[in-house]
Amino acid sequence: MFKKIFLMAVSAVSVFAMHSAEVNVNNSDLELSARLDIGQFNDSVEPDTIFFGAKYLNADERHSDVHNIDDYQEINFLMQREISPDFRLGFGVKLNHTEEFVSIPLGIEAVYKLPVTSSVPFYVGAILYAAPEVLSLDKADSFLEYRFTLEAEAIQNVFITVGYRHIDTNYERRDVEYNDSLYFGLKFLF
Repeated sequence: MFKKIFLMAVSAVSVFAMHSAEVNVNNSDLELSARLDIGQFNDSVEPDTIFFGAKYLNADERHSDVHNIDDYQEINFLMQREISPDFRLGFGVKLNHTEEFVSIPLGIEAVYKLPVTSSVPFYVGAILYAAPEVLSLDKADSFLEYRFTLEAEAIQNVFITVGYRHIDTNYERRDVEYNDSLYFGLKFLF
């Protein structure tokens, strides 16, 4: 009996531990990202609290103020906590890169489950990352990224996303609005 209860408890906890993969697109940009839940690999880490990830953005000059825009890559680390059953808050750090730009921004991420009574759960999210000059390397001067998202869990662990992203990669000699666009996409949890 005790063994059965223990196995059910372990199964319930593992449901909350989720890796994610996301694809976001618009008429000219493609963004791919993935996050690994460290709690699934390490028993001493609580699930759904520490994440390691990567992102790739193939941005188009139509959503930027420069021509011949370089691809954007990043690796990221996030620690988050469930503040309440409907609200998660996290703090993170990234290492991002374009051809002549490198920075290490620090940031905050928040997700709130809307109190909507429907069969489809809705979530709003906000992300803010910034790197001042002291955290900017190579020819970089500063970095700023903010995003707003609305997600609907269409089926279990599959989300339809609509969002807005703004990314500034400012250099020592000029400020660059790297990407400013609306997008839609899919996010998968596994």
